[in-house]
Amino acid sequence: MSKSDPAASKKERAKTARWVVTIFGITILVSGVISLVSDVIMESSGIFVAFVILLAIVLIGIVFDIVGMAVATADEKPFHSMAARKVPGAQESIRLLRSAERVSSICCDVVGDICGVVSGSASATIAAQVVARMEFSWPQVVSLVMSALVAGLTVGGKAIGKTVAINSCTEIVHTVGRFLYTLHHLPQLLRKKK
Repeated sequence: MSKSDPAASKKERAKTARWVVTIFGITILVSGVISLVSDVIMESSGIFVAFVILLAIVLIGIVFDIVGMAVATADEKPFHSMAARKVPGAQESIRLLRSAERVSSICCDVVGDICGVVSGSASATIAAQVVARMEFSWPQVVSLVMSALVAGLTVGGKAIGKTVAINSCTEIVHTVGRFLYTLHHLPQLLRKKK
């Protein structure tokens, strides 16, 4: 099939369009659910718990960014060797790498960006709680400090994460592959334990 084949080109455009629409829908759904849950929990909790939730959201964004970068940079060859030796998670790792563009897009763009938006909203909620409980002459300073702190943690964490992802991409992809293998085989593992 040549690159100039109009039928193949049309099929590829349709596939890309479906992927964009799917990602759009998933992003709206996941973002809405995470925002709703975090807002409800944060409004009913104290400042310390709200801050822990905020850190967890930032950490989730960093971890998914690491996974997305690792999948985008890892080589498939070591996993073929592992799959030949029937190492758990090797086949799942190969599937991740063969869908690297989509996996990276979901991890870095969808989850990463959602965590960025939700962490911004969470920092505003914490700033409002702090201002409501304490007397501040300039409430904008609290909001500014919280926004700067979240941005610093996110950008700094992702910068460190990218270095880790590039240097340890095979190990990270295999860890995710083993996790997916365990999820897929969980019913069988539970039956064996019984």
